[in-house]
This record gives sequence, C-alpha cells and structure tokens, in this order.
Amino acid sequence: MTVSEIHARLVDKFGSDAIPALNTEAIDHWVEVAADRMAEVAEFLKQDEALQFDNLTDLCGVDYFAADPKQLKKLDHEPHVEVVYQLYSFPLKHRCTVKVKLPRWKNDEEGVLPEVPSVAHIWAIADWHERETFDLMGIRFLNHPNLSRILCPDDWVGHALRKDYEFPLEYHGIRGM
Repeated sequence: MTVSEIHARLVDKFGSDAIPALNTEAIDHWVEVAADRMAEVAEFLKQDEALQFDNLTDLCGVDYFAADPKQLKKLDHEPHVEVVYQLYSFPLKHRCTVKVKLPRWKNDEEGVLPEVPSVAHIWAIADWHERETFDLMGIRFLNHPNLSRILCPDDWVGHALRKDYEFPLEYHGIRGM
C-alpha cells in the first residue's frame, strides 16, 4: 500500500481535521496527524487489517528553528517541533512515515513543553524513544508510563538538541568547554 493510499484510508476513518496533510514531494512521503488524535490514529494504524503497522522502527523529534535571525527570515514555515514516527508492517511489507507538528512551546509560553499523547501502550519500543525525545528535544508525551530523562542526569536543565539550547558553563563544579 502506498503512503497516498494510507493517507486516504486515514482521512476516510478520521477526517481531514485529524489528518491535515500528505507530503508526496519529500523523498520519504509522510502523513501528518493532529497532535491530539495521534494515539487513536496510531491504534488504528496497528490494528487495521489493511495496514497492520506492527513495528515502530523509529520515533524522534526535530526542531525547525533557526537561531540566527537572518536564517529565520529565510524559513518558509513558522518555527516548530515535530515528532516523526517511522512505521513498518512485517506481514504486509509496507512502510509509512507519520509526523505530528507542535509549537516549540505550549501556548507560546517559553519553557512550557509542547504535548502529544504517548503511543507506548501501542508499540512498547515507544517507551524508550519517547523518553529520549522528551529528554533531548523537550516534547512531553501525555500518559507515558515513566516519562523521565534517559540520557541526561535528572537535574539537567533544558533539552540539549533544541537549536536554541545554551550549554551550561558549569555542571556540579565541572567546567564546560
């Protein structure tokens, strides 16, 4: 099944408000899902007989931000973050990329993390991927069973892969580089 066919099936099931976009111009075609509908769409992607996406091969976050004001003017989109889900069906041998777009900060309040429902109850491997994305990109996964840092220490401040992240000059008496 092609990504266009998957998109059409999702729009039929959930409507265009829940499935707002399809991109077939990118090398890896992708389907966009509204953040608040991601868990129920993910459940359908796994359970539907025609889709059977039984494997979440990757989940990561991407920061679409340019810290340099000159580069910021060149962007053809508003700064935002995305969660990217790479899915594969072993029984049907097809794949699909799903993206959820989020504001960099919830309600435009700097420091308040954007939120998306967890899919860890659907694909168990999402538990670790969501923790990594939370830790490094600062995206909160609602209803995650253990949303805690996985790579940085618990008392680390900020999210190191955000493009505007400022590395601390010192941590517990250890000077930075």
